[in-house]
Amino acid sequence: MTAVAPQAQAARPPQRKPLWRRVLTPLLSLALVVAVFVWFLPQFTSLSDVWSAVRSMTWAELALLALAAAWNLATYQFVMVTTMPGLRLREATVSTLTTTAVSNTVVAGAALSLGLTYAMNSSWGFSRSRTSVMLLLSGLWNNFAKLGLPVFALALLAFTSPPTTGRLLGGLAGVAGLVAAVVVLGLLLHSREGAARIGRGLGRVASAVIRPLGRPPVHGWDLATTKFRDRTALLLHARWHWLTLATLVSHLSLFLVLVLALRAVGVTSAQVGVVEILAVFAFARLLTAIPFTPGGLGVVELALITGLSAAGGDRALVAAGVLVFRGLTYVLPIPLGLGAYVFWRTNRSWRREPNTAPRTELVPETV
Repeated sequence: MTAVAPQAQAARPPQRKPLWRRVLTPLLSLALVVAVFVWFLPQFTSLSDVWSAVRSMTWAELALLALAAAWNLATYQFVMVTTMPGLRLREATVSTLTTTAVSNTVVAGAALSLGLTYAMNSSWGFSRSRTSVMLLLSGLWNNFAKLGLPVFALALLAFTSPPTTGRLLGGLAGVAGLVAAVVVLGLLLHSREGAARIGRGLGRVASAVIRPLGRPPVHGWDLATTKFRDRTALLLHARWHWLTLATLVSHLSLFLVLVLALRAVGVTSAQVGVVEILAVFAFARLLTAIPFTPGGLGVVELALITGLSAAGGDRALVAAGVLVFRGLTYVLPIPLGLGAYVFWRTNRSWRREPNTAPRTELVPETV
């Protein structure tokens, strides 16, 4: 009997997941979406009521909503431009619209959108390492905002009403998550030795995960993490304040669309104040940190309608306002993203050779 060489074992492709495991996640996501829109929403409103609420809006309200929605879409690329020196705003616009559409329509769309971001940036001459730094920093600051907004909203609510046990627990959970994220980033950036230790630890975890698949252990993660740390520290030192501002503008612009949609359909400040809307919005955004469904479809609607109704909003009007909000921020980017993807595939004038994108003082020659 001929023995199989280790090289042949290592070259074997990883085993595919069983069919039931590959089908289970999409089915659960679909079941959640169907439950929200078929069973939950009809208890609050109907499509005819939503349409009536939209038709009752004035032209001024419609124009203001359209402007706010357009501005919200424009803010997506501010973070990308900040974290990718040399990237042009037009390129960032095509990239963010396309990846948002993928995230909003495909199960596991977040992972697919990452690959698409690498492909687009590479076609414009940016190296994978520059894209990795951009994705790390934009993702971290986005999660910082998701963790910090609930704490900020609860602090504001404390000035208007006595804190409840649920609010205190939610605030403590947000603080704990934010502190943990900051500690990990601090350990990564504190020293090259600390970054190397994190890299070795991640390498051991990755090796343990792929060992059952017959793959050899990974090597060199400590060196890669150290280089990554140097590039990230250089960019953060120069632009952390602009990155923070761009992230806050993006999140608050999305919040502005929600406030305008609720007010336009008739949810008054006497029913639900701006601070209460912010608190519900913040916790709904926090739920999207775990991708239960594409773009949080069903999850966001459930959280917003339940929370805003509990805060005192008219159930039917709240549901109408939330659906208008989601139409402008979830549905609208899908056709725009499809158009952006077609443009990227067909447009050749922006293309560059690999790793030939313009460099600045924030981009070392080795990146």
